[in-house]
Amino acid sequence: MPDLSFERRHWAAGCRVVVGLDEAGRGCLAGPVVAAAVVLPPDADLPGLDDSKTLSPEQREALVPEIHRQAVAVGVGACSPAEVDALNVLWAAMEAMRRAAAELPLVPDVFLVDGNREVPGAPCPQETVVKGDARSLSIAAASVIAKVTRDRQMVALDAAFPVYGWAQHKGYPTAAHYAALATHGPSPHHRRSFRLTR
Repeated sequence: MPDLSFERRHWAAGCRVVVGLDEAGRGCLAGPVVAAAVVLPPDADLPGLDDSKTLSPEQREALVPEIHRQAVAVGVGACSPAEVDALNVLWAAMEAMRRAAAELPLVPDVFLVDGNREVPGAPCPQETVVKGDARSLSIAAASVIAKVTRDRQMVALDAAFPVYGWAQHKGYPTAAHYAALATHGPSPHHRRSFRLTR
């Protein structure tokens, strides 16, 4: 389970604003890449918080208001499908994380970044944490905020484009999604740089 070990090490070194960063939607065929930045206090207590991929939709939704209640600050950023196509999905995810951190009303002292790549153009030192959403509470909180934010956006898009079934699969490459693409072709929200056929 994630804890505050990484955060405590940076707090002990004098860093006050430790930012957990994660993204959601890199593997999708449609929709944005969404990232979140979360700053937690030393007394954060979030039972049940884990890597968003291990939680049910109901568990993630229940955690969101509690994360917002306890967090010092939360920021969200995104890159559109067109930006994913222009930048490639990895760098779009990095840019979404940079944008999420830029939305914070605080000056960051250090980023804790999920994965093994630093965010280009970061305004502070960074520590990358492989499988960080299962190890750092701040990153886990960011993973839940990013996932829920993106899922809600895909449900909203489903109302305008119901033929693709985005409310069910959120734009991921499922058999139903590929079947809808074969029948209806891509929408303006599909990533043209991705393989959209099976």
